[in-house]
Amino acid sequence: MTYLKESNIYWFIFLMALPISCKKNNLPVIAPILRTEKTPHDTDDPAIWVNSSTPEESIIFGTDKDVNNGGVYAFDLNGQIIDNKSITGLSYPNNLDVSYGFELNDSTVIDLLAFTEREKNQIRLFSVPGMQMLDKGGIKVFKDEKEPALRRPMGIAFYRDPTSLETHIVISRKEGPLKNYLYQYKLNTDGKEVSMTLIRRFGEFSGKKEIEAIAVDNELGYIYYSDEDHCIRKYYADPEKGNEEIGCFGGEYFNRDIEGIAIIEYSDNKGYIIVSNQQAHSFSIFDRNSNAYVKEVNLGTIETDGCDATTLPLGAKYPNGLFVSMTDSKEFLYHDLEKILSH
Repeated sequence: MTYLKESNIYWFIFLMALPISCKKNNLPVIAPILRTEKTPHDTDDPAIWVNSSTPEESIIFGTDKDVNNGGVYAFDLNGQIIDNKSITGLSYPNNLDVSYGFELNDSTVIDLLAFTEREKNQIRLFSVPGMQMLDKGGIKVFKDEKEPALRRPMGIAFYRDPTSLETHIVISRKEGPLKNYLYQYKLNTDGKEVSMTLIRRFGEFSGKKEIEAIAVDNELGYIYYSDEDHCIRKYYADPEKGNEEIGCFGGEYFNRDIEGIAIIEYSDNKGYIIVSNQQAHSFSIFDRNSNAYVKEVNLGTIETDGCDATTLPLGAKYPNGLFVSMTDSKEFLYHDLEKILSH
């Protein structure tokens, strides 16, 4: 009997010593509508492009990380890969985002897809849905940094200034300093292609791990990013409003890595911020205005990096909007957004 008691104690100690990523949360699973086709290597981050004229033909873009043959894959709303809108042969595409209504020239207004190509120290820009290359093969970032390790981009998000209608891109990196971890660029055009001008360096870093995920609330004018082992940080998106941090919240609700961020925008400035709680295999939800914690949900994903959402109806299959998240089985999961929020 003494042996059995000691064994039980040792077994309990063993369980408590397991990495958090090995322990399951006890939340009920909200089942996805579907899983996409698998990518060849390592999924990371999705972005939803909404087709305003034909919502049923909207596209989900997702990165697939590999040094020699990474890709940005396009998926339809049935989760099937769209070959002629996918981009392969990339060097570690990490995160991506989409933006709408960029004036390329006097007669052409386009939507944009941007993604980081980490091992080439650059970002890429394409039109959507035409997939026209706009960057001459890539635009280098963090060029003023002398150390090569400090020039490897990871996270990316668009910001569109509501007054000037300028389009900006905010970029994080694999490694960075305690001050000015993020750079913000303004997009320029010669009528055919796009270039960028650095307009500010900003962003605190705890020094604990890294900063990857970025999301911009264009309507309210805030940038959020994940200081992965510390908190969700909040800044003004308009550089004219300064570089002082206006929030650092949520860290106590995460097991370890704070990852992908999705902004849920409803009318009257209402909504939510959904953030991947990576090692808990769940998502933490916060109020969009107060940033107060709301709840945690389990969507059946494992080790989620990136996520994205739209509140717009995308046809009969997604009348309440769509939430897309990465899972470590080389797939992206599609969820009914309303089910996540009302569960």
